[in-house]
Amino acid sequence: MTRIIILIFSIIALNCQAQDFNKYFTDRTLRLDYIFSGNKARQEISLANLYTMPGWYGKTTRLGETPVEGNGQITMRDHATGAVIYKNSFSTLFQEWLTYDEAGGPGRSFENVFLAPMPKDTADITVELRNNRRETTVTYRHTVVPTDILIRRIGERNVAPYTTLQQAADTSRCIHVAFVAEGYKESEMGKFTNDAKAALEAIFAHEPFKSSRDRFNVIALKSASRESGTSEPSEGTWKDTALGSHFDTFYSNRYLTTLNLFKLHDLLAGTPYEHIIILVNTAEYGGGGILNSYVLSMTDHPKFKPVVVHEFGHSFGGLADEYAYEEEQLPMYPHDVEPWEANITTLKDFHGKWEELITPGTPTPTPESDDPGTIRTRIGLFEGAGYSLKGVYRGMQDCRMRTNENPEFCTVCRNALQNLIDFYTK
Repeated sequence: MTRIIILIFSIIALNCQAQDFNKYFTDRTLRLDYIFSGNKARQEISLANLYTMPGWYGKTTRLGETPVEGNGQITMRDHATGAVIYKNSFSTLFQEWLTYDEAGGPGRSFENVFLAPMPKDTADITVELRNNRRETTVTYRHTVVPTDILIRRIGERNVAPYTTLQQAADTSRCIHVAFVAEGYKESEMGKFTNDAKAALEAIFAHEPFKSSRDRFNVIALKSASRESGTSEPSEGTWKDTALGSHFDTFYSNRYLTTLNLFKLHDLLAGTPYEHIIILVNTAEYGGGGILNSYVLSMTDHPKFKPVVVHEFGHSFGGLADEYAYEEEQLPMYPHDVEPWEANITTLKDFHGKWEELITPGTPTPTPESDDPGTIRTRIGLFEGAGYSLKGVYRGMQDCRMRTNENPEFCTVCRNALQNLIDFYTK
């Protein structure tokens, strides 16, 4: 009898969740384009464009929850009642730029795009940016009226060609991923498709993606460029490519990104997508991953596969880098503030992370044993993570979020990724 009652309440809960979505939203996407601008002293958010596209490919339950905090959040409220009807988190290149010395001078502007389900009635949108102390630094609010004639309809014709690489078991309750071609000419689309398949297999060779593979729907968007490759400013090379990607982002020669997010989402309009992996047709080493924005990775370097997996850990999973180098220490994680990322800690508020996996009595910092078996399996508090050699800790000696040589995500990262997959699909 108890099981029957629990089952009944579970069905009721699921129905309520589904009804909540249908109560407030249509099966369309609201695309919100913003400009983030300013410098360390002052930041500003401005609305640039509003679009609506057919189909909604994000979450349809737990709409008012964010599984990870991120460096910013976008919240939609019903205008009539003030009730939160949708929320999501994100990180941005703009916020990363603010951590560099250059941001102490003249301001810069960055494009940002967020996707939300299309509301049936008037809704209020709030966008918040937070600094590395998890403090809100700027808030922007505006109202969206669904009948506004200036909300442009896109993605209904002249949709860019794409191939479905993998269909989810339930396409109404899955995670939608799109590979996007960058630096591939029309004649190189066969190579792009093969590269996308290689990246796909690399990601799903790793747990927990491997066990949850049927919960992902994956496409490959054939966005052709006029020239092959990508720009390398340090070499004086600029290419005419679909997304204008380039190395040397923030003057770091291996940091490969694109700043053209409006163009990126223009290309994807009308396709089933939420998470984005941009593949760049180059043999130079580099890449980047930004939470709920995109992954960008080279394809022809020997480390292509581990890099695309690592960067997906950032963009999809919100995982932090676990490495730190003497010559590359960055003060991105103040040691008196607990990071929101699930796989690193400063021990300021460790509760709820991986403390339950640590054997009682394990020292802090945890010694890095020379025994290969212990290195692979021991969970503790290993000092050196988040670009700091001291004061920031990771859960295991090595992980895909620490080195390209490690073949797997560590237990801490696997658990965090599994929780995220379950959040979106269960």
